[in-house]
Amino acid sequence: MIIAKVVGTAVASLKLDALKASKLLVVRPADAQGNATGAPFLAVDLVGAGEDELVMVSQGSSARMAIGQGTSPADAAIIGILDSVQYYGEVAFRKE
Repeated sequence: MIIAKVVGTAVASLKLDALKASKLLVVRPADAQGNATGAPFLAVDLVGAGEDELVMVSQGSSARMAIGQGTSPADAAIIGILDSVQYYGEVAFRKE
């Protein structure tokens, strides 16, 4: 799993049946303080996350299992919304 920040949404009018009911969000890997650090990528939203939220993203076969379809073409899934992150004994992030 990685920490990521939701930075946008994506809409695909045509997609595989396995993804028809899925909301797609644009996320970027983030540090413990919630600052986006890496290149953006798409993730299937399984928890109702919104823009600017700090989320947990599962990738690869773990993402496909979370989606409930081992044959899904998705390779990233948002599986949680973070309320806080404690890092080296200090609170690095707390959701407002």
